[in-house]
Amino acid sequence: MKKTIFNITLAAFTLVCLGFTGVKAQQAHKLGYIDFQDLMQQMPEYKKANMDMESYGKQLEDELKKMNSEFEKKYEDYQKNGPKMIEAVKEAKEKEIRDMQSRVQEFQQSAQQNVRKKEEELLKPIIEKAKKAIGEVAKENNFYYVFDSSPGSPLLYKPEGENVLSLVKKKLLIGEAPSTPNSTPPTPVKK
Repeated sequence: MKKTIFNITLAAFTLVCLGFTGVKAQQAHKLGYIDFQDLMQQMPEYKKANMDMESYGKQLEDELKKMNSEFEKKYEDYQKNGPKMIEAVKEAKEKEIRDMQSRVQEFQQSAQQNVRKKEEELLKPIIEKAKKAIGEVAKENNFYYVFDSSPGSPLLYKPEGENVLSLVKKKLLIGEAPSTPNSTPPTPVKK
């Protein structure tokens, strides 16, 4: 009987100790959030990638304008001189215009795909660098979870926590930018 009471007491004591340990472990881990889009926009690499994308897009846009201009000239020439042309020449001009229109459309579609591909190529290493810094900050500061508080993020519930943007910017050696009049810090959303 004494042994049974001792075992029950020991079991109860063990459960109580585990409960306190669990509470202490929960207290040691924090929840944090960061506006990932804001972080990205403040990274110098992102700013350079944006400039590169603008330059790349401008080149494609200029080429498309040039192709459209050539197409319009050929079409206007056909509209103006078409009635005077013999049937064989007229058919050849129509085929040439259709082919040129098709090339312009293909170039436009290809350009859109190339822009998306180039953007992904430029942003991937920047995203990886930012995520790595967030992970390091989370480990160094005992954050159990870090949530993305960017507008449009699929975050349905954001528990109260700390905004880790300043810690990650410090890790990435990004200086504090002056706040803009329209920017407000994200506020926790309560359930």
